[in-house]
Amino acid sequence: MGRIILRLDRVMADRKMSLNDLSEKVGVSNVNLSKMKNGHISAIRFSTLEAICEALDCQPGDILEYER
Repeated sequence: MGRIILRLDRVMADRKMSLNDLSEKVGVSNVNLSKMKNGHISAIRFSTLEAICEALDCQPGDILEYER
């Protein structure tokens, strides 16, 4: 069975955005964003995903990847 991988770190690096900057724009704590960035979460709210995509000017598919 495959798994979903968050590529938040890659998109943030492409946009040259720090964790602190993204945290302020999205309204999610640094701790929670760090967990997302490092793949230590099992779920993400659509509202959080929407806010991240808005802040990073990207699509959900830029952040989420399915690995077999």
